[in-house]
Amino acid sequence: MEDCIFCQIARGQMDSELIYEDELVIAFRDIDPQAPTHILIVPRHHITNLDAATDKNVQLLGHVALVAAQIARQEGITAGGYRLVTNVGPDAGQSVPHLHFHLLGGRPMQWPPG
Repeated sequence: MEDCIFCQIARGQMDSELIYEDELVIAFRDIDPQAPTHILIVPRHHITNLDAATDKNVQLLGHVALVAAQIARQEGITAGGYRLVTNVGPDAGQSVPHLHFHLLGGRPMQWPPG
């Protein structure tokens, strides 16, 4: 998707503070952090959201979870815990129509979020 901001970041066409990248995903700090650690993990391949994922994406989705755990260890947030969240659709708060996961930590989290 040419005009997708996350696709542009994945292609290196927009600046971001990349903290992880491989052939499947990129990870960078959120520009509007909701916690001391707020990192977005984004597939390089455009998928609108989790609802649009298919059986072909099983390996990718598992990879995202493992990358999130690795980044959480690197960021030093595993002792207190962390949250990995994806929003699906505008009513859930998805503001960029490209599948992405929020890795949040560094402070106590409430449930439900608020």
